[in-house]
Amino acid sequence: MNRQIKSALISVFYKDGLEPIVRKLHALNVHLYSTGGTQSFIEQLGIPCTSVESVTSYPSILGGRVKTLHPKVFGGILARRDFDEDQKHVQEFEIPLLDLVIVDLYPFEETVKSTNDEKAIVEKVDIGGVSLIRAAAKNHKDVCIVASRNQYSQLLELLESNNGETTLEDRRRFAAAAFTECAHYDVAIADYFNRSANTESFQLSISNKQPLRYGENPHQQAAFYGDINAIFDKLNGKELSYNNLVDVDAGCRIISEFKNPAFAIIKHTNVCGVAEREDVLTAWTAALAGDPESAFGGVLITNQTINAAVAQKINELFFEILIAPAYDEDALTLLKGKKNRIILQQKQSFYPEREFKRILNGVLVQEADKGNYNEWIEAGGRNCTDAEKADLAFANIVCKHLKSNAIALVKDRQLIGKGCGQTSRIDALRQSIEKARQFGIDLNGAVLASDAFFPFDDSVRMAHQAGITAIIQPGGSMRDNDTIQYCKDNNLALVMTQMRHFKH
Repeated sequence: MNRQIKSALISVFYKDGLEPIVRKLHALNVHLYSTGGTQSFIEQLGIPCTSVESVTSYPSILGGRVKTLHPKVFGGILARRDFDEDQKHVQEFEIPLLDLVIVDLYPFEETVKSTNDEKAIVEKVDIGGVSLIRAAAKNHKDVCIVASRNQYSQLLELLESNNGETTLEDRRRFAAAAFTECAHYDVAIADYFNRSANTESFQLSISNKQPLRYGENPHQQAAFYGDINAIFDKLNGKELSYNNLVDVDAGCRIISEFKNPAFAIIKHTNVCGVAEREDVLTAWTAALAGDPESAFGGVLITNQTINAAVAQKINELFFEILIAPAYDEDALTLLKGKKNRIILQQKQSFYPEREFKRILNGVLVQEADKGNYNEWIEAGGRNCTDAEKADLAFANIVCKHLKSNAIALVKDRQLIGKGCGQTSRIDALRQSIEKARQFGIDLNGAVLASDAFFPFDDSVRMAHQAGITAIIQPGGSMRDNDTIQYCKDNNLALVMTQMRHFKH
């Protein structure tokens, strides 16, 4: 059933984009009702507006906490046009019917991000706005609700194309968006208050749906929910795919671990090349040298500005995505030479606070794996040299970002061999040694990191035979003493961290 908009209640926090709607409603002879700042905004446009206070005979009270919470306001929204009893009450109590409600919500999430002042945060818990939105959405058979400035363009187009008339389909679409807006808002509030409470429910609401071409595989539908533009500016290339986004996330996590110039190469969420150096060009050269084969088609990420020299080297390789905090103009011109190549400028560092995974008929939630080691216990045949300490700390971070079971071999802050996703630790070690040897890398003097303890001493024996001189691992095995004794007998440095880094 179509409805002609004859009256509208407008009360919004954000005024940007509102003016053309107000002017169009006025041109359609729609009677406008408003409050406070929105009323002043409308009147400054030279457009007449009736105050809600004049309808309710009550002023805005309690510092603005109570403005629209009144039967004459909610009656005008909730009254069913085809119910005789409702219309009788409308006449009896002189309730003005409202055909359009434009109301948004206080910026609660923005306030939480900008301050720790709980008083200021609590004041941004909207009461009247949510109530008005829900009332109008409930009565969408008769009333059109616009609950976000993101829908202003849709409303304006509707007003212009249909001369102020709405269909039931239009109103139902706006109502669905309104309920979604309220749900997201309530989850954000609950999340804030549950941070310090022992809650028994898991709630998450993320807006900004971005449909993807497909999921991990072409037969799977997929979408991304979130504001990726808050983290990146896309400077070139096609749209990011599901698998691209997963690898970009992995890249952002590992690069955030390094303070010195670093470069990392990601394939299927695993780091296949990474190095720290004094400048971006040598960091790239070392990262690529660790596994030039796997780098093909990878995601590249650095914490340094991409200059022309490194751009020329990178341009020799086929890759999917390059991420950096900045690009020199000549470097960017060169890299844009291939139109499908995705180039992202990272605007802020990213590492999650929490992680969650759908599992069985529920959700697993955990804190993100932050940090490197809890303790640094020298338990081998000798203490580490300064160079070994630097390499072990670097290797342990790298190992944290490999799928378990994982082993990382490092020399001079360069990943030179890795084993990941293996069902036994010694298989991961075999894979890492083979990788290094595949590219002719000398393992003598290299160090080893393991994401979890060694169940037997077979891994340290194999590592020693390959030329590795220092090892870092969390410890915790019933046979730790076997590993410790072998290292003591063979003058190997061994560090126990008491911090496991499983990644599944």
